[in-house]
Amino acid sequence: MDVFTDPTNIDAYVSGFLWILKLTGASAVFALVLGVLLAAMRVSPVPVLRGFGAAWVGTFRNTPLTLVIFFCYFGLYSTLGLSLSDDLNRNIYWLGVIGLSVYTAAFVCEAVRSGINTVPTGQAEAARAIGLSFAQTLRIVVLPQATRSVVAPFGSILIALCKNATIVGTIGLIEASSVMKDLLNSYGNAVIPIFLVFAGTFAAILIPTGYFFGWLANRLAVKR
Repeated sequence: MDVFTDPTNIDAYVSGFLWILKLTGASAVFALVLGVLLAAMRVSPVPVLRGFGAAWVGTFRNTPLTLVIFFCYFGLYSTLGLSLSDDLNRNIYWLGVIGLSVYTAAFVCEAVRSGINTVPTGQAEAARAIGLSFAQTLRIVVLPQATRSVVAPFGSILIALCKNATIVGTIGLIEASSVMKDLLNSYGNAVIPIFLVFAGTFAAILIPTGYFFGWLANRLAVKR
């Protein structure tokens, strides 16, 4: 296969998937932290916090990710001048992380909130009865139990995040989908092999990830 015997193409292929993994890893961390905070707001006794959390989730769950990524580039960078790095590729990378994080956090929030709802209310009431604050109750009593029931949804969200990371290519980052497009333009007679290599690489990454989270969910499931 001439396409993947050229060292330049191999380097581009590896670099493209490394960008995807970097985007996925950084965005997953920020989305998890932000999603848990939003979930805490959504179950908070403070109406303003509940309203903010609901507005965030409603907005980003119903906005196409492409628009969010475009806003990060044309709004935050081009219009407002937000620059997170002197290197253009690195700056686009961080803009992509911002867009992916705020978007994915809405789905993490709903997953965490569904897990919180599986914890019997008596647990929280008992914690409050012994003098724990809302934040302490959530951190010490509720979230550790809720986490066990949302491992599988977290796996699905992570897989979706990895696939969504390809959208950052629309604002100039040369990630996997951009490399594939360039190769297709240069090697029009090798469309099927190129597609199979890139699709197979995503499958090789994501299928084991799905099985791992499925195994972990079964391992951590509460035995009834």
